[in-house]
Amino acid sequence: MFVSQYFRRFAFTIFLNLFFSTPVPLHSQDLPKAPHSQVFTLTPTSGFFTEPAIAVNPSNPQQVVGVFQDNVHAAYSQDAGHTWQLAKNVDPKNYRISGDVSTTFDNQGHAFVCYIAFDKLGTFNYWAHGATRNGIFVLRSLDGGTTWEADQIPVAEQTSSPGIPFEDKPYIVADTTKSKYAGNLYIGWTRWRIADSQMVLSRSTDDGKTWSQPIEIDAHPGLPRDDNGAAEGFDGVVGPDGIFYAIWSQDNAIMLTSSRDGGRTFSHARPVIHTAPIMFAIQTLERANGFPQIAIDPKSKRLYITWSDYRNGDLDVFIATSDNGGKRWSAPVRVNNDPVHNGAEQFFQWLAVDPTDGSIDVIFYDRRGDPQNRKQIVVLARSPDGGRSFSNYAWTDNPFEASGVFFGDYSGIAAYSGRVYGIWTEKPAAEPETKDHADAKDKPEGKDKADEGKNAKEAKQPRGTIVKIGTADFTTPQPSK
Repeated sequence: MFVSQYFRRFAFTIFLNLFFSTPVPLHSQDLPKAPHSQVFTLTPTSGFFTEPAIAVNPSNPQQVVGVFQDNVHAAYSQDAGHTWQLAKNVDPKNYRISGDVSTTFDNQGHAFVCYIAFDKLGTFNYWAHGATRNGIFVLRSLDGGTTWEADQIPVAEQTSSPGIPFEDKPYIVADTTKSKYAGNLYIGWTRWRIADSQMVLSRSTDDGKTWSQPIEIDAHPGLPRDDNGAAEGFDGVVGPDGIFYAIWSQDNAIMLTSSRDGGRTFSHARPVIHTAPIMFAIQTLERANGFPQIAIDPKSKRLYITWSDYRNGDLDVFIATSDNGGKRWSAPVRVNNDPVHNGAEQFFQWLAVDPTDGSIDVIFYDRRGDPQNRKQIVVLARSPDGGRSFSNYAWTDNPFEASGVFFGDYSGIAAYSGRVYGIWTEKPAAEPETKDHADAKDKPEGKDKADEGKNAKEAKQPRGTIVKIGTADFTTPQPSK
């Protein structure tokens, strides 16, 4: 899911352009601010920065790690997210490109970043066609993300030869329970092949030093292209009894399988939630998806799955719950609380359940405040009642548009002891008009002067994207609705 795919853009009529010529600020949507929130910019200048993830160390909640691409980058906090530093020497030097990052802490308090690395992609959206060497790798940090080991550890690596698969979009999960499988690490990902796509998984039982041969965990392969119908969007969670649950999207459904023996074998994968097609076009974005996430309340063992789709016409974020180990699931509950069918898009959600109090936190982009449905803010939704209802909070209040850049495929969120950490991508705001550009408007016309004005105008909009981290604190009781 590393490289963008281009969707057709929707055009407004002249009437609509004139009608909405004055932008409506998203401040007017009347969402309360996330409590005690702070927002930090991890990237001092814009670049090709997308697809972030974040994790809290349950052994030492003061330690938080955020990661993003490309290439692989990591940031760390040693004070529960009040300050942040960028780590050095995280990206691999033996591949041209690395990304699709995820991160976790294991039961020893060691941090991991998992990523793909390759030199070039195959055919557009058909990654296994003409694929060159590529693979899934991890790096370890033994000090909470401050420093990272020099040697990357291969999970599955393909050498350049005809017909090799392309390994894509991995996600790493740690067993931090007290079960007999405590310490296990799991990575699931999509294996693109010439004829199909497989959902495969590898596990480590030695602190990530070595990894098992990947096994296929889907019930049947998906289609071979990165569109709709493939087996994509892996996520997983470990219950307090050591049962490992894995989900992904395939065939307009969310698929579920589980392992009761530490990842050696898995139940037959089955569809548990029907969705609209999981890949879709969004105005101003090159592509978007509604890939699912799964989480568990370790005290009640209630399972949660979030995803987004357009069953209501516009995109909404949904959650479903299971109280019997994933056998039966509740009807979907809408996480965003704007009016149904209002045409506003909510997308790129991610899910976290606070293991200390069972509260559910969901991050997503939200366009409810823009009648043109082009600009978004970042919203945090929270449920203290087991997913029956959600309060929505504005994590940011400055709307931004994401056209003209690769915006990535996902965001990230983590929560512990009432503190919530979100990580996301933004397109930076245009800089104030430079004096040179203003002066150029009043100078005589001519090629040199026209070029000068053009260059100054182009300099107003920074190229690329930036990555931000937001924190919120719910340890102080919130006013009732």
